[in-house]
Amino acid sequence: MIDQVQSSWRDYGAVDLPVPLRAALEAFVEHGYHGTSVRDIAARAGLSVPGLYHHYPSKQSLLQGLLELTMGDLLRRSEQAIIEAGDDPLAQFDAVVESLLRFHMYRREQAFVGSTEMRSLDPDYRPRYIGHRVRQQRMVDEVVLAGVASGVFETVDPKGAARAVATMCVGVSTWYRADGELGPTELIERNLDYARAIVGYRRRD
Repeated sequence: MIDQVQSSWRDYGAVDLPVPLRAALEAFVEHGYHGTSVRDIAARAGLSVPGLYHHYPSKQSLLQGLLELTMGDLLRRSEQAIIEAGDDPLAQFDAVVESLLRFHMYRREQAFVGSTEMRSLDPDYRPRYIGHRVRQQRMVDEVVLAGVASGVFETVDPKGAARAVATMCVGVSTWYRADGELGPTELIERNLDYARAIVGYRRRD
C-alpha cells in the first residue's frame, strides 16, 4: 500500500508559473509550438507583444523557460523521494516510480509539452534539456541496479527494465484524466505492481 504520510514531493497544488509561461503552456498544449504565435501568447498573458518580449525575448525562450522549470521540479521531487525512502532498494524503487507517476498525473500538460516539443528546441539548448532527462533516467537505472545487486530484482536487463519503467510512467501524461475511471491512489498502486513485474520483483514472505 502507498504510504499515506504526505511529503513535499507528493504535494501538488495549482501550477505556479509566471504568467507568460502559463500562457505559453496553454497555447503549446492546444496548438503545438510551431502552431502558436507570439501574439497569441501575449494575448493570453494580457500583455502586448513588446511587453511579452520584455520578459522573454522570443518564443523559443518561453519554451526553454517552461522546460527548465518543469525538469527542475521533476528532478527535485525524484531526488527527495529516493532520499526519504532510505537505503532499501525496493523502497527506493517504489518511491521514484510513485514520484514519476504523480508528476505525470498532476503536471500532465507540462510533461506532455516536454515530451512532444523536443523537436522544437534550438540546437544550443537541446543538449542541456537532454541532460536533464538523462539525469532522471539514471536515478531509475541506479535504483534498479542496486535492487538486482541485492537480489531484490531478478531482471537480466536492468537498464532495459529501468527504461521500460520510466517510459510507462511518462506515458501517463498522454492519457490520465482527473475524472477518469481510476483515482490517483488506485492508479499508482496498479502501476507500482506493473513496474515491480518489469524489474522481476518476487515477494519473499
